[in-house]
Amino acid sequence: MSLPDAKEPLLHEISVPGRRAYRLPPMDVPIAEAVSDLLPGVALRQEAPQLPECSELQVVRHFTRLSRLNFAIDTGFYPLGSCTMKYNPKVDDEIANLPGLRDVHPYAPADCVQGALAVLWQLERALCTLAGMDAFSLQPAAGAHGELAGMFICAAYHKSRGEPHRTRVVVPDSAHGTNPASAAMAGFDVVEVPSDHRGNVDLHQLRSVCDERLAAVMLTNPNTLGLWEEQMEEVSRAVHGCGGLLYYDGANANAIVGRVRPGDMGFDICHLNLHKTFSTPHGMGGPGAGPVGVARHLTPFLPSPRVQRVDSPGEATARYVLTSTPESIGRVRAFYGNFAVLVRALAYIRTHGGDGLAEVSGHAVLAANYLLALLREDLPPAIDRQPMHEFVADGTALARHGSLRAIDLCKALLDRGFHAPTMYFPLIVKEALMIEPTETEPREVLEAFAAAVREIVVTSTGADAPGSFPTETPIRRMDEVNAARHPVLRWNTTT
Repeated sequence: MSLPDAKEPLLHEISVPGRRAYRLPPMDVPIAEAVSDLLPGVALRQEAPQLPECSELQVVRHFTRLSRLNFAIDTGFYPLGSCTMKYNPKVDDEIANLPGLRDVHPYAPADCVQGALAVLWQLERALCTLAGMDAFSLQPAAGAHGELAGMFICAAYHKSRGEPHRTRVVVPDSAHGTNPASAAMAGFDVVEVPSDHRGNVDLHQLRSVCDERLAAVMLTNPNTLGLWEEQMEEVSRAVHGCGGLLYYDGANANAIVGRVRPGDMGFDICHLNLHKTFSTPHGMGGPGAGPVGVARHLTPFLPSPRVQRVDSPGEATARYVLTSTPESIGRVRAFYGNFAVLVRALAYIRTHGGDGLAEVSGHAVLAANYLLALLREDLPPAIDRQPMHEFVADGTALARHGSLRAIDLCKALLDRGFHAPTMYFPLIVKEALMIEPTETEPREVLEAFAAAVREIVVTSTGADAPGSFPTETPIRRMDEVNAARHPVLRWNTTT
């Protein structure tokens, strides 16, 4: 089967004046004349937008052809570290598409959507059980959004205690970039602490910044090196001992779900990436959901409204109502969150149950350790400890084989039907390759991936042209530096 043509024209290039995909019926209501009363003059267009004019068939075929150029989890192995690109059960999509859930209006009164509110309430209770938190808000639409909400909660809590001087948020040097960004957006000063030789946050350095200025420490466990933080009890004592809060980044919860709870590790706030750990397909910026959970002393500050269950004497069924508190940081998103993502998450949790979720995390850790054992000769770990659900390989070892670099290996993997692992992250590892096989891939796929890496390494030894990879994909290697410096962001009708 031949590959699809990568030279798909733009819709502007196949546009024909006057061609339409559909036509609306004539207006049967008066057209507003005083638009200028509603919008400032500078916001009004003086000319019609230069949109492409194509038939419906042209548009459908255009986007279908583009879709065939994409790599997808439904077509191949996707070992992106830190992103948990695991296969997602199609039954969860079916449940999220049930008409009674799919077609519910987001502004419908609470009395008319009791079933939908029941779904939200059940999911919140399930997440509380799994994370060891007292309450969750389901509003945040992504992990970073959950982080931002968590930082606003942290600020509101310290303000309520008369401690506005707590302006510092500490992050490890291996953290996701969203951690310091979220803290800074919430108005905090970010302090970075290094990792020690075992890949843990440096406890001595952490203790040195635990003072009256500390608002919170943001950690994920296992951390972004894929390693278990071995000193969590000491970290928790140091942070709480000076009045700070511990924030859990749930990006790596796929390694611990059903087995370990952030609340039991001492975390006060946590977000969970439902699109990584609980079923929704993840990638290309969405869809996502990052519910933020808190311990009891932070519950009043959660985003509102939240769904509460009311059991009244004499009533056959419970009622669900929307409530808020005076201390709440308010809304962080319209409606109640990405509802379809929340439905998928509850379906995933209910399908697996507690024992099944523990099996999920166990298989994820086993798969990562098995793949590391297969790759160790060519891609040794950056820190030689037993990893959790992912591991960071030292790509500098590839220099033993001619001029092969991490990026060359990743491009060559595309020729063999495998998506590349995460490259050059975390930043503290030179030529880093972050690999996460997930629990959903069978053993033969992991072995085929390891064999492909070995083949690339062997065939590239002494070669002078690894920079030519990939050679079999619809689009070859691009000049990424030039693309970043001189991006083409819009259609130019003059060229």
